[in-house]
Amino acid sequence: MAEAEQPDRLRPAHHVTVEDVRQLMGASTPHFALQLRNRIHKLVAPLAPEDSARLEGEREIARLTRIAFTGEVRGEQGQEGERALPSLGE
Repeated sequence: MAEAEQPDRLRPAHHVTVEDVRQLMGASTPHFALQLRNRIHKLVAPLAPEDSARLEGEREIARLTRIAFTGEVRGEQGQEGERALPSLGE
């Protein structure tokens, strides 16, 4: 997952929509959460505070930040007596 944006979204005439934000949200997993968070932030930063795409983006940024640090248990249960590695937020 790269943080580079699709060229169509970078055109000056392109108006960022809620659908643009939702397309990025579709791939959200703990593994890619921080990259997606950064892409959404760059996408919605120039929008007015009351813009619906910005509001959706800000909600998604908060969710992605949460799942990046608490949404994944690392490692697997090993042999008896061993425990899995905790997520980064624990």
